[in-house]
Amino acid sequence: MAHPRGAAGDGRRGTRRAAGSGAHRAPYGTGGNGAPDPPAPYGVARRFLRALPPLIIVGGVVFDLATPSAYTASPLFSAAPLIAAPFFSRLTTLLTGIAAILASAGLHAYNHTLSDVPSLTETLTVVTVSALAMLINLVVRRSGERLASARVIAEAAQRAVLPMPAERIAGLQCAARYEAAQADAFIGGDLFAVQDTPHGVRLVVGDVRGKGMDAVEAVAVVIGAFREAAEQEETLEGVARRLDRALTREGARREGLDAFEGFTTAVLAEVPHGGGRVRLVNRGHPPPLLLYGDGRLEQVEPGEPALPLGMGELSVWPDRADGRPYPPGATLLFYTDGLSEARDAHGVFYDPAARLAGAVFPGPEELLDALVDDVRRHTGGGATDDMALLALSRPAAGAPERRRTMPVVPPGPGHP
Repeated sequence: MAHPRGAAGDGRRGTRRAAGSGAHRAPYGTGGNGAPDPPAPYGVARRFLRALPPLIIVGGVVFDLATPSAYTASPLFSAAPLIAAPFFSRLTTLLTGIAAILASAGLHAYNHTLSDVPSLTETLTVVTVSALAMLINLVVRRSGERLASARVIAEAAQRAVLPMPAERIAGLQCAARYEAAQADAFIGGDLFAVQDTPHGVRLVVGDVRGKGMDAVEAVAVVIGAFREAAEQEETLEGVARRLDRALTREGARREGLDAFEGFTTAVLAEVPHGGGRVRLVNRGHPPPLLLYGDGRLEQVEPGEPALPLGMGELSVWPDRADGRPYPPGATLLFYTDGLSEARDAHGVFYDPAARLAGAVFPGPEELLDALVDDVRRHTGGGATDDMALLALSRPAAGAPERRRTMPVVPPGPGHP
């Protein structure tokens, strides 16, 4: 969720610096003790799940043979196909049901009670439950097919609304990541866009207030307005004004709270063709980081604070772009508050400036890979907000198109 940067926001940033500055910095790709993260035991759980239905049937047979005739294993034989139904294929569920029916009938035949009414009732119960398991399997498979179709549609929508930028744009190297906090979600309220224009390479990274479809609609509005304004506006300040007017129109057509309090924090940047400077307009967004080739790092704070997009009517001064040198070998890192407000188990915020200080990466892809892995370790894998990352690097003189280097963290034992 986006927050306008005011007194409260400055206090939160101060807390994060204080908490993160003294924290022990584990190497990228390792746990807190410097050892590689252990693999998750998915293989063991999967093997146990596959073995569970036959184990239940075998256990039912053993139970029936080891107990007096007054005790029955019918509930176990009924449970086996029900357990197989949601996790296995139609054939496996059918074979499990047949095995359960044969085990039930075979035991009654062994005990010479096959024609007794209670025995017939127990076997009929297993048959009925097995048929119900086949129906459950059919429903689960169809739901899975619909879910797979929905995922394909969601991926297509993400590519349409939030396309990934090219790896090379007007001589600059670019990489982006979108990490959704919600499982199986592909897009939310965070956004980024990069475009080569007659005025240079222009980009925007932002965070829309709120969540759900309203936030996705606002993302589409901002991205659409940026694509047009980046080509037409002579100045970066003009692009910011166009985005502000687009969000104001969007808020006017909405009802309720969003009509009055909807906003989007954003930072816009412009790198002239062949130039060694970058110009930025920050509208209430976390400040980007400038990482130099020698490991030095600067937090690019705006010269004057400004309100988020969509709140321009409340502002009393126009946008003013801040310019600074952008030397060869430097990388600009833009991010949303899903990164800077990620917390660990003790409530400590993630501080990207403290974590990245002194680190050197061969390119923007490697930077974002290491950063995403480090945030997952910090939070234990449980993110509470979406996170958008965009890294833009200006290659050093004579640098190849794509440098091949050793991984940031060497692989553990047993890995090539």
